[in-house]
Amino acid sequence: MTRHQANVNRCTIERTKQRTGFATGTIDFGGLTATEVTTFNKVWATYEGGPDNVGATFFEPSGLPPGFSLLGYYAQPNNRALFGRVVVAKDKDSDAASPALKKPEDYALVWSSKNLNVKEDNPGYIWAPIPTDGYQAVGLVVTTTPEKPPLEKVMCVRSDLTTLCETDEWIWGREGGVDSDEFNIFESRPASAVSIGTFMARSGGGTTFDMPLLVCLKNIRKSYSYMPNLDQIKALINSYAPRIYTHPSEDYYPSSVEWFFSNGALLFKKGEESTPTPIDPSGSNLPQGGSNDGLYWIDFPIEKKARERVMKGDTESASAYIHVKPMLGGTYTDVAIWFFYPFNGGSWAKVGIVSIPLGKIGEHVGDWEHVTLRISNFNGMLRKVYFSQHAGGEWVHASKLEYTDGSNKFVGYASLHGHATYPHPGEGAQGNEFVGIRNDTAKSDHSLDASKNYTIISADYLGGGGVIEPFWLNYARKWGPIIAYDIVDEIHKIANLLPGKLKDKFLKFTKSLPAELLGEQGPTGPKMKRSWDGEETK
Repeated sequence: MTRHQANVNRCTIERTKQRTGFATGTIDFGGLTATEVTTFNKVWATYEGGPDNVGATFFEPSGLPPGFSLLGYYAQPNNRALFGRVVVAKDKDSDAASPALKKPEDYALVWSSKNLNVKEDNPGYIWAPIPTDGYQAVGLVVTTTPEKPPLEKVMCVRSDLTTLCETDEWIWGREGGVDSDEFNIFESRPASAVSIGTFMARSGGGTTFDMPLLVCLKNIRKSYSYMPNLDQIKALINSYAPRIYTHPSEDYYPSSVEWFFSNGALLFKKGEESTPTPIDPSGSNLPQGGSNDGLYWIDFPIEKKARERVMKGDTESASAYIHVKPMLGGTYTDVAIWFFYPFNGGSWAKVGIVSIPLGKIGEHVGDWEHVTLRISNFNGMLRKVYFSQHAGGEWVHASKLEYTDGSNKFVGYASLHGHATYPHPGEGAQGNEFVGIRNDTAKSDHSLDASKNYTIISADYLGGGGVIEPFWLNYARKWGPIIAYDIVDEIHKIANLLPGKLKDKFLKFTKSLPAELLGEQGPTGPKMKRSWDGEETK
């Protein structure tokens, strides 16, 4: 067990004293009672291939509570410390005629390294359980001998308690990477059901059996009783919420939405541009609902000095805005932490070894960024964090985060001028290794501690007596105007400074960038993002 896991568990013990079902260890899926296991015994490892070409290790979950059955083995790449979890289950009902769990009737060998040139301690064998009619396998088994595993090693699940799943993060493969025709191992991912933490295989070199149909579990009970209550949400924020550092050369800082409105932000209406309306500090006079139809938009004060002052933001007023929602069949809580910046500054491009300022390109009024904490409802442990970046983002396992000393609070970095969030300092580029938009990050004296300065703005599952949403959250239009300059002309001004081949590559790259990154218009608010009610976008 890593040090980080131990710290998280100590926080969890305090929270399990609460009276609701959050972090009490088990969840009732309806027909199945499930719990999460985080201890493992190593079975087999390979030391090349996979992410960073350092191999992967395969584990048998251990320490199952009495009465619970294993559903599949666990695997992870060797480029990170062990920080795994799998769901194990037991029958909730004692229906002997149609139990929720049943032993497979046989195993089929899916893949073996025996006759392959694989860097390993000993050969590995991957087996697929063959379920009886009316049941499905949800995981694979790994051995170091050619003998089939015992039938009682894992259980299959009654079909009505399962649903289809798909491949997620790449765990391991030999040659050619994730998109090759070789044999590859992936994490499994359900669309909206339960992720049980086992792995999936895709056919290729060394395969001895057609790839089995592996499924995920369904939580047919669909209860919110295993989600955190309001006090527990605050405890999670206090335990895990990050400190976000701005770049030492940053010119445009975050602020609270209330500060932005109180310091002269204006609401414009199409056809009435000459008479904009000052926005109430609470946003109560913003149009509510509707769609992003271009009828309204927000902009800075008209007076130059006021405009320049508001553009720079106000760190002292800055707040993290918290949205809490159930994910993956109610087995996880996603805590989305949003940050508001009044202004997104101009971008820099990297073309080969040359860095070029892009002038007005990238500038826009109103900038919303976020990180999302994915927390287990079984035990309250932080499992992953999503860092939003322009036109996408990345999930980072908790074991690969940077933490402040002696705590479970991780550190994030906002990129220079663009404010995209990253887990580590450095030069992050959007694009390819040759041409892209620079997203430089570094630690400075300016930061926002989201565990101390926050407002919970939405948690629908709590019902009407939970969280009252602010007026501005239901404003569906743009938080900034459409730009007035010729974006095509600006791009060509930059391109004309480059020699022929570099110019062509740069122009081709800019065509792939979203309008929001180019600065053509301000963004919509958090509730209008696709991820508000669903999964984060990679």
